[in-house]
Amino acid sequence: MRIAVLPVARATFDVPYAEEMARAAFASLDAAGIAIVGSRRLLFDAAAAEEALAALADERLDLVLILQVTFTDASMTVRIAETVRAPLAIWAFPEPRAGGRLRLNAFCGLNLALHALGRAGRPARWLYLAPDAPAAGKSVPALAEAAVGDRPILMEFATLPTATPEFRAAAVDGPVGRKADAILSGLSGRKIGLLGEHPAGFDTCRYDASQLKRLVGIEVEGIPLTRLFNDARALDEETIVNTRSKLEPAIAGLETVDQDQLGKSLRLFRALEGLVAEKYLSGLAVRCWPETFTEYGCAVCGPMGLMTGEGTSCACEADVLGALTAMLLQEAAGEPAWLVDIVDIDAADDSAVFWHCGSAPLAMADETTPPRAQIHSNRRMPLLAEFTLKPGRITVARLSQARNELRLVLAGAEVLRAPMSFTGTSGVVRFDRAAEGVMRSLLDEGLEHHVAFAYGEHRDVLRAVAARLGLPVLELA
Repeated sequence: MRIAVLPVARATFDVPYAEEMARAAFASLDAAGIAIVGSRRLLFDAAAAEEALAALADERLDLVLILQVTFTDASMTVRIAETVRAPLAIWAFPEPRAGGRLRLNAFCGLNLALHALGRAGRPARWLYLAPDAPAAGKSVPALAEAAVGDRPILMEFATLPTATPEFRAAAVDGPVGRKADAILSGLSGRKIGLLGEHPAGFDTCRYDASQLKRLVGIEVEGIPLTRLFNDARALDEETIVNTRSKLEPAIAGLETVDQDQLGKSLRLFRALEGLVAEKYLSGLAVRCWPETFTEYGCAVCGPMGLMTGEGTSCACEADVLGALTAMLLQEAAGEPAWLVDIVDIDAADDSAVFWHCGSAPLAMADETTPPRAQIHSNRRMPLLAEFTLKPGRITVARLSQARNELRLVLAGAEVLRAPMSFTGTSGVVRFDRAAEGVMRSLLDEGLEHHVAFAYGEHRDVLRAVAARLGLPVLELA
């Protein structure tokens, strides 16, 4: 078997650790007797990927294997898929939940890549396995031998309550239906502020403004990031001093981070508040990197968490549909919802990790880990609020465009009390369905890398909302 291996990575993650993982993967492939074609160096950008692809132009290959060594955007993956003629597969590596920084975030990169490939109509197999696992090298030939392109839409596990006469009756006439009507009525006419554009290679964050207007009556107002930065710079010092004074009882350790950068973060918080009040916004979708770091000089994660806690649903990476999903969940729950990445699923432990850099509303903190000031794990700037999520029943949702079909994805789960998995804000979650099945459905369906959750059980009313909007429902768990 001849395969080309293309290891993709981003230099903002832990490069020495990434190189170690890639070497272990190549060693497993060598031990399995697989003939590897091409360079073994990490590909950090589009130019490196193009060079690697050019070297493969005349090769006859059984498989092109992308090593998703760290999180990356999906632009290199889509380019590889457009170029190669062999079957395509992606292998991502778990990392220990050791309480430190998320050194690879490879699962999230795999999730993002498969969503982009699904929207592009390009099938791909996947593997989520430690590079030195006993079965690692032997698992790769099976990816090539599997029939690519014949994968069904995985709805067989979902017994949809919306299909039953009892549910339809309750949705039309009962309290569930009346609440769904109230939610849709309340959302109609509201606005989401879109600050900047989503990053390149984030197909998960694409949206159709006219579709949202027709579907829910939501409008999207574009706001340049420079407007946010200028508003923040124009705030008087007394406002920032007062803001810090009010936050000190809620977030410990403000004095431990860079004070100039902290002041800039607090200015962003107040500037976001000002934009929400001025433009009557109910949600925010913010291009949270790289410009907030490179052009303004701090993290916007903490400010977004504070805004979410005040009732303005916020989405990272300018994810408009993510913001709308959080708004929908907030209306159903009567309290804030938070948009997260799923950064690990462990079939053996039957659990997953929900994580984001530090943008959760403070009310979600477990009493055993009260919020502390933290810096961004990659960009090394404040302000982030670090804590583990409080235990309890949650509802998970996503307005999804996977495979270019608008659907509502729902799941029930429980947040478990567990040690901190990674720096930032995180929680260990057990879905109502076995973790391995959730992982296969999430990845095989090519769902988005952002999902929203709120505490409590709210799926019935969300199903009724979907029925009124004519949206299919995918029951993930």
